[in-house]
Amino acid sequence: MASLTCSAELGPLLIGAANGTAISDFLCGRFDSVSNQLSDTAFAVDTTYLLFSAYLVFAMQLGFAMLCAGSVRAKNTMNIMLTNVLDAAAGGLFYYLFGFAFAFGAPSNGFIGKHFFGLKEFPAPSYDYSLFLYQWAFAIAAAGITSGSVAERTQFVAYLIYSAFLTGFVYPVVSHWFWSSDGWASPARTDNDLLFSSGVIDFAGSGVVHMVGGIAGLWGALIEGPRIGRFDHSGRPVALRGHSATLVVLGTFLLWFGWYGFNPGSFLTILKAYGDGGSYYGQWSAVGRTAVTTTLAGCTAALTTLFGKRLLVGHWNVTDVCNGLLGGFAAITGGCSVVEPWAAIICGFVAAWVLIGCNKLAEKLKYDDPLEAAQLHGGCGSWGIIFTALFAREAYVNEVYPGRPGRPHGLFMGGGGKLLAAHVIQILVIIGWVSATMGPLFYVLHRLKLLRISSEDEMSGMDLTRHWGFAYIYHEDDDPIQKEGFKLRRVEPAATTPTTNHDSPSAV
Repeated sequence: MASLTCSAELGPLLIGAANGTAISDFLCGRFDSVSNQLSDTAFAVDTTYLLFSAYLVFAMQLGFAMLCAGSVRAKNTMNIMLTNVLDAAAGGLFYYLFGFAFAFGAPSNGFIGKHFFGLKEFPAPSYDYSLFLYQWAFAIAAAGITSGSVAERTQFVAYLIYSAFLTGFVYPVVSHWFWSSDGWASPARTDNDLLFSSGVIDFAGSGVVHMVGGIAGLWGALIEGPRIGRFDHSGRPVALRGHSATLVVLGTFLLWFGWYGFNPGSFLTILKAYGDGGSYYGQWSAVGRTAVTTTLAGCTAALTTLFGKRLLVGHWNVTDVCNGLLGGFAAITGGCSVVEPWAAIICGFVAAWVLIGCNKLAEKLKYDDPLEAAQLHGGCGSWGIIFTALFAREAYVNEVYPGRPGRPHGLFMGGGGKLLAAHVIQILVIIGWVSATMGPLFYVLHRLKLLRISSEDEMSGMDLTRHWGFAYIYHEDDDPIQKEGFKLRRVEPAATTPTTNHDSPSAV
C-alpha cells in the first residue's frame, strides 16, 4: 500500500510515464525496505536495552545475598545464602505460572490481571518475553527484602511458602494497580478519574517493590519475635552484629550497580523521542537524568548517615553507611525520572534521617530486623512516595507520562495537592493489602509451628542444625585425606607457664 501511494506521487515527477512508474516503484520499494529495517533495528535496540537492564536487576540478587550473608552471624551464613538462591528459583516458577498474569495480563479489570498464565498466548502485540524477564527480576527483589527481616530464626519451609505467595500473588497485584495500563491507580490510564485525575507516579517502585517487601518483612519479624539475646532481661538492646563487614560492602556495591538497571531500565525503551516546543530529543536524555538522580540520592544518604551516626554514637560505622546509601536508593526509586538532580539530594538527606529514626523506634518497640529491611525499604520507600508528590516537575511528568494534558505534578513545584493525596492513598492501600495477605500467612505458619526454629537450633546456628555444616569452619573428618588415615601433625606451642621458685623472695 505504501509503495502504490508513493508511486502515484513520484510517477508524474519523473522522466516519462512508463519509466517514471518503474523508477518510483523501485524507489518506494527501497524506502519500504529501509523503513522496515529501521523499525526492526529500533525493536532490537529497545529489546537489548531491556534485557541488559533485566540482567542488572537480577545481579542485585547477588548483592542481596552478600549483604544478607555479611549481616548475619557466621553460624547462619549458609542458611541465608540458600534462601536467597531459592527466592530467585521459586520466584521464577511462581511468577511464570501466576505472577506475570496477575500483574500484566491484559485486558483485565483494575484490580488484577487475568491473562497469560504460564505465558499462554504470549507474547501479545504490545509485549515481549524480555518484559517478563525484567518484571520477574523485580518480583524476586521484593522477596529478597523480606528474607532479611526474618533471618537467623525462620524455618526453611516457611521461606519457600511465603516467597512463593509473595512473588506469585501479593506483589503482582500491587504492580498491576500502579504499573499495568489497566490498573485502577495507573498513570498510564487516560481515563483515570479515581485518584484526583492523577494516578500514582511510582516509576521504579518505592512503593510497589520496596514498601511491599518491607511491610511483608515487618509482619514476619513481628510475629516471630526478636532473636534470642537481641534484648536483655531489662529490655535494653544488645547488638548482634553481622560477621563480615567485607561482605556487607561488597553486597552494597553490587546493589548500587544493579540499581542502574532498576531505575533507568524502568523506561523499558530507549529510542523514543520527546517533543518540547518544536525541539526533539531522545529518551536517552531522560534515562541519563534518572541515573544521575539515583546516584545523587544514594551518595547524599550515605554521607548524611556517616556524619549523623557519628554525632549520635561517637564513631564511624561502615555498615550504617551502607544501609543509609541503600535507603537513599529506595527513596529515590519512585520519582527518579520526574525530579531534578538538586531535589534528589534533598531526597537522600531526608531518607537517611528516616532510616535512623525508624531504627530508634524499632529498638524502643523491641522489634528485631537483622538487616533493617523493614525500616530501610518500608520507611524510606514511604518517604520516597511522599517526596515524588512534592518535587515532581511538570515537564518531566508530561515526558514520562504523556497523553493527559494538565496532569498533576509536585506540590512544591506548583502542581497543587492532588498528586500528594493520590500518593498518600498509595501508601495506605499498600500497607492494607500486604498486611491483609502476608500477616495472616505468617500467623498461620506460626500457629502450625512452621515459622520459627527451636531455641536450641537457634543457639547452635542454623548452618549446623539445619544444613549439616558451617559455611566457614573446617572439619577434619570431611577431608578425604583424613579418611584415608593420613593424619596431619599439629605442632602444639611449648608450655610457657613459669616455674615458681619457693626460695625466691618474690614467691611469698
